[in-house]
Amino acid sequence: MACFTRPELKVERVSYDVITPSAARAIFEAIFWKPAIRWEITRIEVLNPIKWTSIRRNEVGAVASATKPKPIFIETNRQQKNSLLLKDVRYRIHAKLIFCPVSKRQTIQLDLFDNEDCTIHRDENPGKYNAIFERRASKGQCFNQPYLGTREFSASFRLVASDEKDLKPAIAEDRDFGIMLYDMDFSKDKEHPQAMFFRAQMKQGVVIVPSKDSEEILK
Repeated sequence: MACFTRPELKVERVSYDVITPSAARAIFEAIFWKPAIRWEITRIEVLNPIKWTSIRRNEVGAVASATKPKPIFIETNRQQKNSLLLKDVRYRIHAKLIFCPVSKRQTIQLDLFDNEDCTIHRDENPGKYNAIFERRASKGQCFNQPYLGTREFSASFRLVASDEKDLKPAIAEDRDFGIMLYDMDFSKDKEHPQAMFFRAQMKQGVVIVPSKDSEEILK
């Protein structure tokens, strides 16, 4: 199961048709992340046909106050909400590790979308981090359990070797998914990040993800 929520639909949870680049990036970061690197998704292969399912749940339509605590009565604040989810999902995700270059200063503060704003040491190199990631991913290690959009839908993963044979092919289907969330940009204002979007098109089961600096990224 998976739910990659569309930001324009806030009350009812409706998933995108495929995993978003930001959700895919979070999977890589759950396996391995350091301030000296960032992950950039380049390609998403859809291996299983896109299937949908819906669930209806009872939720509480009130938020407890931290300053003036008082009880919330479930019976008077109960709401029924629908969720449109994906089921039987399976993806093959390609990403590249972006290594932050050494600055004139020994260490500098981390920022998610700025190559020159991260904490590193002069003897570090991208090969070191690639090797660490491959070792952790091959052993199934992760800092926290990866998930598919929301934490209730945990994800299993395995590392695919570059020379591996007999891989399951992507689905033979073309589809235009329209405007999809790419990621959040924290570089200008950390308190109010800016959403970035792109035109997601699947050709023979493959979605090519542009670079964040590409003209295809919409802000």
